[in-house]
Amino acid sequence: MADKTAFEIPEQMRAFADKSVDQAKKAFDEFMGATVKAVENSETSAKTLQSGARDVNRQALAFLEANVAASFEFAQKLVRARTVEELGQIQQDFLARQVETVQSQGKHMAETIGKAASDVQQQTKK
Repeated sequence: MADKTAFEIPEQMRAFADKSVDQAKKAFDEFMGATVKAVENSETSAKTLQSGARDVNRQALAFLEANVAASFEFAQKLVRARTVEELGQIQQDFLARQVETVQSQGKHMAETIGKAASDVQQQTKK
């Protein structure tokens, strides 16, 4: 069996990278909080349209937050990897999960947008 190829990252660099990822995640979490608040404050259109837009916005924000959280988790795993093989496996696993996630999110978003459009159409017929 092939030997694992080791590589050394100085502990200070690893700690710095880990801290940087944590700081970026904290900044993103604050951004998401402000964005969610801004989206909630900006929903002032007609009641039916507002409800549909709110559903779409919330779902989009939830997907964004989930995708960014997965990316931060991925970054932390990369920083903590000890071998080139481990890096490759982490990358492969992440990409496979992201493909599944994007497909699922696209399906859910299409359903939500379709429902919102249908609701608006129903309301305008009244």
